[in-house]
Amino acid sequence: MLTDARAEVTDSVISMASQVTIRARATTTSRDPARAVSAAFEVFHDVDRTCTRFDPESDLMRANRCGEQWVTVDRRCYDALVEAHTAYRRTLGRFDPRVLDDLVRLGYEHSYRRAVPAPRDPAGALVPRAALQPWRPGFRAATHEVQIGSRAVDLGGIGKGLAVRWAAQVLADAGVRDAVVEAGGDCFCAGTPADASRWRVGVEDPRGGDDPVAVVELADEAVATSSVRLRTWRIGDRAVHHLVDPATGLPGGEGLLSVTVVDDDPATAEVWSKVLFLTGARGVATMADLYALAALWVDTDGGVRSSPAMSSRLAWTGAP
Repeated sequence: MLTDARAEVTDSVISMASQVTIRARATTTSRDPARAVSAAFEVFHDVDRTCTRFDPESDLMRANRCGEQWVTVDRRCYDALVEAHTAYRRTLGRFDPRVLDDLVRLGYEHSYRRAVPAPRDPAGALVPRAALQPWRPGFRAATHEVQIGSRAVDLGGIGKGLAVRWAAQVLADAGVRDAVVEAGGDCFCAGTPADASRWRVGVEDPRGGDDPVAVVELADEAVATSSVRLRTWRIGDRAVHHLVDPATGLPGGEGLLSVTVVDDDPATAEVWSKVLFLTGARGVATMADLYALAALWVDTDGGVRSSPAMSSRLAWTGAP
């Protein structure tokens, strides 16, 4: 890591089952960019510790076990659950984090870094379940108490987007105006790089290629991608993945390999990338236009498409 206060500081850690990289450029307003980067990494560790579903003693899993009871949780976990419910309402239930039981049924019980998912009941794993009842959790802000309800919550995706948001705010509060915070496909680009007017971010090829399928240009914006590239496994003769449709409890996104969304906020970009993915290839363009989302998607034939709102941010795309 570079520590010269006049230089660019770049460092990486493993957190939230992803490689987290922060690149911060020192300016006259930044007091100590290296210390700010370290503090930003602590945000990821805090979110990982309190919001993970892979540790039975995390704040999230304690709340999940108690279901209908009130449970006091860490502020990070409390804020993440409030944000998840806000996203649930904003998307009219299309984003619903109550898919933990479905992920476990599909075999995704442990971190993908530890083992390939394997269902306990392969024959029943791919049977769709009934639609969920409306989600009405309880929140007590003064005491950070939550009442999640009868269905267990997974905060994996939105938790990572929130960690990016909160880490970027730590950098901003320290006077770091020009920085990139990236965590496994979720990225926030603050300010500008030293040699250009906007940051350039490659959109990863979900088919596994080394070259990006597109490059987007950002300034004070976030980009998030929901993709089947990394977390895909087989149940019998069927390929499945971790992006579960809350309407059925089964992997969704028919006809799509990935969806990328640009937004002012990384958590919002993360939420909409998942919602658009689960909409599937037939409806993704209509949904993106309906909500004026800057979106780009790759279908199962390798075609790359984008919404009108994404056009001003596209520096390059490798397919029609």
